Amino acid sequence: MNNSTDSEFTPQVPLVSIDNLCRSFQMGKQTVHVLNGISMTLARKEMVSIVGASGAGKSTLLHIMGTLDRPTSGKVLFEGKNMFRVSETALAGFRNRSIGFVFQFHHLLPEFTALENTYLPALIQKIPKQQAIDAAKSLLSEVGLSHRLHHKPGELSGGEQQRVAVARALIRHPDLVLADEPTGNLDTHTGDELFELLRKLNHTHGTAFVIVTHNEKLSLQTDRLIQLQDGKIIEDRCLTKA
Repeated sequence: MNNSTDSEFTPQVPLVSIDNLCRSFQMGKQTVHVLNGISMTLARKEMVSIVGASGAGKSTLLHIMGTLDRPTSGKVLFEGKNMFRVSETALAGFRNRSIGFVFQFHHLLPEFTALENTYLPALIQKIPKQQAIDAAKSLLSEVGLSHRLHHKPGELSGGEQQRVAVARALIRHPDLVLADEPTGNLDTHTGDELFELLRKLNHTHGTAFVIVTHNEKLSLQTDRLIQLQDGKIIEDRCLTKA
């Protein structure tokens, strides 16, 4: 068969592929099963919300997707590669290059400005300083903070702090951004604005987003909704119109 014809029908390898993922912890003599046979895929540029009650396993799943935690069993592949089989150094390098994180608390360094907080991860990746600064300024402008470049976290509102955290997560052009309750500490209006910003960045940067949220209204604004219960997926629903 002609190779070029074959390639037209070759399915794209998922950005993330999870097969029968289990995670358990030992609590004294008791084994606590947090994730029980999770299987799912994540496509490039997809925006997915993960919902469920407290203790359903949402954050644990997010941490494993971000290689911050390891599965007890099952497979987690990134573009077809099992990154949990590489050394810790190689895994950290992959994480720094390919994954961005946004948490409920911004985790900005208080002694540095918004601009410095944003470009520091790029310097760690050995990107030339001026190039890193220019990229950070561009991102901070995208998130509506071009007028707050030289303000420190303590001088910013909660919504502004989270916007800096989002810019920082994107500074290395990651394939995937994982957000754990990014609007959890914000009022409704500010949370809505932040979520709208994430949606916009998903489109403009082509970055995949996985967002853990308790906010049902916001979860319905993503491409897909995954609901967890007792460490299992009980719903996996496409929200985009055909």
